[in-house]
Amino acid sequence: MQRADNTFRFFCFACAGIAGLLMAAIFAQLLIHSTETWEHFGLSFIWSCQWDPAQDDYGALPHIAGTLLTTAIALLLAIPLAFASALLTSESTGWLNKVLSQCIDLLAAIPSVIYGMWGLFVLVPIMQDYVQPFLAQEMGLIHLPGCAWLLGEDGYGSGFGFLTAGMILALMILPYISAVMRDVFHLTPAMLRESAYGLGCTRWEVTRDVVVRYGIRGILGGIFIGMGRALGETMAVLFVIGNMMELPAGLYSSGTTIAATLANNFAEAMGLQKSALFALGLLLLLMCFAIQFASQYYLNRISKYRSDAL
Repeated sequence: MQRADNTFRFFCFACAGIAGLLMAAIFAQLLIHSTETWEHFGLSFIWSCQWDPAQDDYGALPHIAGTLLTTAIALLLAIPLAFASALLTSESTGWLNKVLSQCIDLLAAIPSVIYGMWGLFVLVPIMQDYVQPFLAQEMGLIHLPGCAWLLGEDGYGSGFGFLTAGMILALMILPYISAVMRDVFHLTPAMLRESAYGLGCTRWEVTRDVVVRYGIRGILGGIFIGMGRALGETMAVLFVIGNMMELPAGLYSSGTTIAATLANNFAEAMGLQKSALFALGLLLLLMCFAIQFASQYYLNRISKYRSDAL
């Protein structure tokens, strides 16, 4: 028995070690192939806005800004929808719970290229003809201070751009966040719910003060999973963002992300341009690592605070 336990422990340690080695190898590969870019441009590559293959002048700032903007839009749209859907499916019983849960989970099984095609042929025309004019003119957002920059001079767009890409990403990350939240809500002890109801709390008060506070660590973990998915999404964004190597000029403007630039340019890239694309990949990997480290630090702080409070 002891020998079997040691063998199993060694097997698990080896599998974990292989995963760590793969991550280190990916990082090393990106760093080696991007060395030419760092030697040629230095750290100014990060905040430079140029992307001119004819002059071999490259910068990463438009791609970084586009990645962060589309991710932020996706999270702002997906988190409330995921919370509401998870709460509904966790509180409902019978066939309705099963049907809704399976429908939401099936969204994760749709390939990203299908989301991109749907966005290109369905969502983009709807955004151009209805949504963008409605937000700008009928709701009067174009006349509010600061919204002229977000929506453009006249409030009309082509349907492509960061807002459309963010909406596609929100739909793609919704099932991941919702599934984690749903499991967290199910893990809340029934005794805590019944005690709150016994004190006269409403369903919303029980959800806000008991369920959410009990499962805050898992809820934030689900949000960070969705954020990581949105940061690295490629094909769906590539179809609808417009692929302009420019800083974001508003929600309706076209732009690009790191993943979209890699997918769109890597096949024909050579020399310094190829090295610049590897540098973009390295920056994307570092961004994902930074978010993971920050999230783990924050979650650990929350756990420590709750332990001290108890």
